[in-house]
Amino acid sequence: MSQELKNNRHLSTIVLFAGTLFVSASLMFVLQPLFGKILLPLLGGSPAVWNTCMVFYQSILFLGYLYAHALSTRYQNRPQILIHLAVILISLLALPVALPDNTIPPTDSNPTLWLCWTLFLSIGLPFFVLSTTAPLIQKWFSNIGHESSDDPYFLYAASNTGSLLALLSYPFLLEPTIGLANQQSYWSIGYVLLCVLIATCALSLWKRQQPDNALIIETPVADDLTWATKLHWLALAFVPSSLLLGLTNFISTDIASVPLLWIIPLTVYLLSFIIVFSQWNDTLHPWMVKLQPLVLIPFIAYAFVNPADLPYWVYLILHVLAFFFAIMVCHGELAKGRPPTQHLTSFYLIMSFAGMLGGMFNTFVAPFVFDGIYEYPLMIVAALLLRPWLVTTRLQWQFIVPVVLLGIGLILYASVNDLLQYFDNIALSLIALSVLVYFLRKQTLSYALTIGVIMFLALSLHGLSSHTLYQERSFFGVMAVRESVLTDENNQPEMYHELFHGTTKHGAQRLPEPLAKIPLTYYSQPGPMGQLFKTFDTASANWNIGVVGLGAGALACYAKPNQHWTLYEIDPLVIDIAKNTDYFTYLSRCLPNATMRVGDARLALEKEPDQHFDLLMMDAFSSDAVPTHLITKEAMELYFKKLKPNGILAFHITNRHLALKKVLSIHAEQAHFAVLIQEFKAPEAMPLVVDTDWVVIARQPETLTPLTLSLLGTWQTMPLYFDMHPWTDDYTNIVKIWK
Repeated sequence: MSQELKNNRHLSTIVLFAGTLFVSASLMFVLQPLFGKILLPLLGGSPAVWNTCMVFYQSILFLGYLYAHALSTRYQNRPQILIHLAVILISLLALPVALPDNTIPPTDSNPTLWLCWTLFLSIGLPFFVLSTTAPLIQKWFSNIGHESSDDPYFLYAASNTGSLLALLSYPFLLEPTIGLANQQSYWSIGYVLLCVLIATCALSLWKRQQPDNALIIETPVADDLTWATKLHWLALAFVPSSLLLGLTNFISTDIASVPLLWIIPLTVYLLSFIIVFSQWNDTLHPWMVKLQPLVLIPFIAYAFVNPADLPYWVYLILHVLAFFFAIMVCHGELAKGRPPTQHLTSFYLIMSFAGMLGGMFNTFVAPFVFDGIYEYPLMIVAALLLRPWLVTTRLQWQFIVPVVLLGIGLILYASVNDLLQYFDNIALSLIALSVLVYFLRKQTLSYALTIGVIMFLALSLHGLSSHTLYQERSFFGVMAVRESVLTDENNQPEMYHELFHGTTKHGAQRLPEPLAKIPLTYYSQPGPMGQLFKTFDTASANWNIGVVGLGAGALACYAKPNQHWTLYEIDPLVIDIAKNTDYFTYLSRCLPNATMRVGDARLALEKEPDQHFDLLMMDAFSSDAVPTHLITKEAMELYFKKLKPNGILAFHITNRHLALKKVLSIHAEQAHFAVLIQEFKAPEAMPLVVDTDWVVIARQPETLTPLTLSLLGTWQTMPLYFDMHPWTDDYTNIVKIWK
């Protein structure tokens, strides 16, 4: 055989195996956002849906790696091939991927287990096959006698490249151009193609295998892996996995609840694997270790100690950079310690097990242990503890700095009566300390623990400054009730309560008796909703009114005695808070007998009689984002099906990040509905009255004419937009409406 032909054959073998891994990883990371999008409408768009899906994927990934490990260590190559091809054939029964019929989540309990079971029934088998591909194909490659077979880890980079490209292509290419139904069909076709590629790899291995006696167990190789090595691998993979979900939750809760942002941490996570398992890791890893403490200084100073001074996009960049360097150090150490090919499947098995544990910790343990996203700073400290240890002093001496700093901080916090008057000085001191801690970077234990103490003191300071009366964490996010102060007409301090979901205010109430029934914030009397109720005051005496999204319950104080109000809320925790008179009294004072529906609004509205409502108000937010399934063409058709012929749909679209008016404008134009918008600017002299945007839609222009004639506010005709397609249950495009 000529050398050229031999080289071509060697190259074609690499292309085949690398291509198979690339396609498998691409399918895996298209399926994740694809199926997440299918599931989100059932659960209100919560970031916890994405995190629970991630735990499911990590768990199946672990089972796939366990299967690959058992298959490759217990059977010779030909039995491996026959067993795996049988598993692939069985998995084809799950195509095309889709939700089971009549899928409805529970409304009276945490839906996490329901969600995992639904995922298992829908995509469990195909995802399991995808999960086996990376370790099994690499193991097969190590056995075919190729000149690169002794170190097949470079194929892992091909796998992660496929994952990364698929993940990035979904929001920017696939979602904007291909409908959801077609995505499901094309994915199923791609899966069949992958099965053909796996069979071709199996054929390549089969030809290079001597005739075997089926089911003969290979002679075990002496295991030179110590438990210390295995536990080190476990920690190095566990912490980045937990950090991944912790940052995702933190972004959604404290920065912006926008699904497009959820892929950023996962993209960075995959990028780190591509880099560390490439030939560049030996050069880059020492630099990552050196640069990490430098990146950590502004991150700790501004992301934890004093975040209010930065715009959200800078805040986001700081978190992502800190996350990148943390996982690059962990994954770099993991790649440095990778074993010979005889332990390849063990190595990947431990990595996948650690990834699953990290996801389970964040999804099943942290929400029940912490009332905030505290697992995130905890894992930052853990990542710093996994830096290379260069012990130049005795271990016990490394506890001195963090213990002394913690003691001083606790004594200060406990002894100073009015700590908040020193807020700026304490914040500056913590920032200065975060700079000084840089010089401890070679003392890993002291460095990590001191950073942990600084973050703890910073979080405690912010907790004191926010005057949090109550904070609880549910599947749908972190809810907090805070007490704040404003100056009344007589320049006297007045306490009031606020409701927050993440960093977004979801309502407020003044406490003095004469003022407690006045709707505030987005629902104020001078604002669009106050104008609407005042305009239709004489006509609305017997209206049936529906409100999607409860918040603190402020809208209830527009209710009249003969009206019937139905309130829809997906999160039972919000209902508990709104009904608790220690925090808010809107419901108890104004609408104690309201009909309450728990669950997703679209599913609940489907059960209501047609032409039932005179007014339907859409005020559903997940932190700062309206769940996309509530603003599609099909959703609008449902709302008007439930509205009377002269009924009004009022849509709250106040948003820092998304121009939702574009979506509503196109729906109204296509349906030939009348639509008005008011982008209300609050007068400075009115406390707790805020800027807010509302849209009102009706079948006939005459229904909305009283609003324009009332001169109570600047209701304007909605502008037309021609640069985007209408949103449907099959198609949404967040990128097009990003401000």
